[in-house]
Amino acid sequence: MDYIKAVQDISHGSKLAKIYTFGCQQNENDSERIAGILSDMGYGLTDDVNRADFVVFNTCAIRENAEKKVYGILGSIKHVKEMKREMIIALCGCMANEEHNREKIKKTFNWVDIVFGTNSIHRLPGLLYERLQSKKQIISEDEDNQVHEGIKTKRQSKIRAGVPIMYGCNNFCSYCIVPYVRGRERSRSEEDILKEVVEAKHGGCKEIMLLGQNVNSYGGGGDNFARLLEHVSDTGIERIRFMTSHPKDISESVIKVMAERDNICNSLHLPLQSGSSKILKAMNRKYTKEWYLEKVDMIKSYIPDIALTTDIIVGFPGETTPDFEETLDVLGKVRFDMIYSFIFSPRKGTPAEKMEDVISDEEKKRNFERMLDFQNEISLQKNLVLKDAEEYVLTEGESKTNSDFMTGRTESNKIVNFKGDKSLEGEIVKVKITEVGTFSLTGEIKGLR
Repeated sequence: MDYIKAVQDISHGSKLAKIYTFGCQQNENDSERIAGILSDMGYGLTDDVNRADFVVFNTCAIRENAEKKVYGILGSIKHVKEMKREMIIALCGCMANEEHNREKIKKTFNWVDIVFGTNSIHRLPGLLYERLQSKKQIISEDEDNQVHEGIKTKRQSKIRAGVPIMYGCNNFCSYCIVPYVRGRERSRSEEDILKEVVEAKHGGCKEIMLLGQNVNSYGGGGDNFARLLEHVSDTGIERIRFMTSHPKDISESVIKVMAERDNICNSLHLPLQSGSSKILKAMNRKYTKEWYLEKVDMIKSYIPDIALTTDIIVGFPGETTPDFEETLDVLGKVRFDMIYSFIFSPRKGTPAEKMEDVISDEEKKRNFERMLDFQNEISLQKNLVLKDAEEYVLTEGESKTNSDFMTGRTESNKIVNFKGDKSLEGEIVKVKITEVGTFSLTGEIKGLR
């Protein structure tokens, strides 16, 4: 049955949809695919939930705060649905694949109309048709672990595009819910990936982000990701990035390709999580502190000026202050350009949920603040090196804080603000760095590339 046409036949007239997106870039890409499906069904997009006929919550389950935020917004729009009885609300994404959340939706948020998981996006037209026909709550189980191609993507940006190369994860880090909510690893065909890259390029995109929970496992691992990088580079797209890389799998062949190809950006996100080998073992990360540092040395031997970023979890169960000091030691040795850091949040259904703490929440917070102060000083020192340098910046749009300024990113992914007008949006410009801060740079434009 052609559910897209069937929904169009039922939904007479112009309809609007509002999509809330939480979480990672993979979720952002999923929302772009949802937007494409909605467009095929005749829905336009709106930012005003009060005008929406269909509201989609694309959720994240990585941290407890993300779930709380979803339920908070859901609760706040209940009165909108009561006033607008024909409004349909759907919840999808990682939260929808957790049994305790599905049960909570049934009991506490029974006015949510459709619930479907990360592997069921392609089924949205059928689920919506079923809801419109039955008027009952539809809760769909993720039925397969396959890659579904041919879904239209409605991109939020004309400048940058996320292109998934694989889905799922096989690593089962003890703190992480991803393998349970996104399933086992499965890779897209190179042909489909390259087709999407070329389409994005022809649509005006200057930068591609290749997406996967562990891109180094693409095609089963080995040199497959390095070969894919070469072929994506051959398309001539101006900038290529990728994430995320699991340290245990990133190969020398990938780093060689990065060093050889000018359109592969000299930035790499390499999640550390902890500098303590004891804690890394408890996390099931499958590497040690020493092994990680050797990997960084290898990377820097090929790309000395590479910008490295990482993830850190503070207060993982069993972590002592000496363990935390090991993390600070790695930060001092590697000198990351930036870190993304979190205080440990147990996720229901993971092994770490049942592990016991050995330090208090207050000590975790003190360690966290101490780490941020230490890293912020490193980030500032690394940025100071760029004072008076000239950098090529991909202009993303108008600055959110000053309409006289445009904002963009360097190849090393640093934010730069500079005076200019909207005609520069999407252009790569040469900017001389005049002011340096911890989190961003300011410069003056010297011309187009």
